[in-house]
Amino acid sequence: MTNSTDPGWTPVFLVLGGIVLETGGMIAHGALLAREYGFPAVQVEGAMGRIPDGALISVDGDAGTVRILEAV
Repeated sequence: MTNSTDPGWTPVFLVLGGIVLETGGMIAHGALLAREYGFPAVQVEGAMGRIPDGALISVDGDAGTVRILEAV
């Protein structure tokens, strides 16, 4: 979960299973890299304030949803 991404994030994408972005869209940097690496990306306004740090989440890119599975 992050506000946005930039090219400096590229190495991190190798270990992600999904990403939740607060800003951007279908052609934003994070969404494009997620598509290339084959994992879901979802945009959620205010995500950083709504998802607790360290929470285990499920990201469904097809439905555009994020579920909190376990809050720390």
